[in-house]
Amino acid sequence: MQKTTNISIVVVQVITISFLLIFSMTVSKVPASQASDTEVEEIINHIDQLYRSKTSHAEIAMQIMTPNWERTLSMTVWTKGTDKTFIRINSPKKEKDITTLRIGKEMWNYLPKVNKTFKISPSMMMGSWMGSDFTNDDLVRESSLIDDYSYQLIIPDDASPDLIYIELIPKEDSAIVWGKVVSAVRSSDYLPVWQHFYDEKEKLMRVLNYKDIKSFGAKTIPTVMEMIPMNKEGHKTVVQFLKAEFDSKIDDKIFTRRNLQKRK
Repeated sequence: MQKTTNISIVVVQVITISFLLIFSMTVSKVPASQASDTEVEEIINHIDQLYRSKTSHAEIAMQIMTPNWERTLSMTVWTKGTDKTFIRINSPKKEKDITTLRIGKEMWNYLPKVNKTFKISPSMMMGSWMGSDFTNDDLVRESSLIDDYSYQLIIPDDASPDLIYIELIPKEDSAIVWGKVVSAVRSSDYLPVWQHFYDEKEKLMRVLNYKDIKSFGAKTIPTVMEMIPMNKEGHKTVVQFLKAEFDSKIDDKIFTRRNLQKRK
């Protein structure tokens, strides 16, 4: 039983982002006199709030692909503001009713097979979620681009005139493991196109591609997020929003530890 519990804990603590090609791109910083701090902050806020709004309720499929196996998780996700997230896995049967809750800086996972709730420590936030290429932090969005990074506009040598490029550097007091993140957004509506994640030696570690833009009510989002790790050949995780509702009323009882153990 102890061995099964330990394996389950490791499996639950997973999720991260990547890219297909080794990315070596020389960039030149935009002089401060030419960069609009207001515009950059507006873009960063837009990305932070893109999949949240005041509240969100979504049905999501996560396809995890490796050279040796492939599986798809079906899950329901609720969020409220930037500090509450609740996730329930609906299928497959092996992972059904595994739940994740984040409130502020605290996060818990519930494993129904062993009927136990485990608290996720801050050091585990960058660990993989459910064997995917997304981290715990990616999934529940504990970190914030606007709060945990400093940022500036940049112009890559091969910049597209239709895109805006922003370099984000983690603040010293943040728990971010990346050396920097480069984001490309459409200049027309600030929707993200891709994010590149680098380590402290500026080696590209993963790429997150945003695809298939659709509208759910008044909200328009890329409905597919494709995470590709650079250090794992043949690995990729694709998250797809199947249904989504934003700014609807959500009961606060969803975001409770008691709800972690409730079966659907």
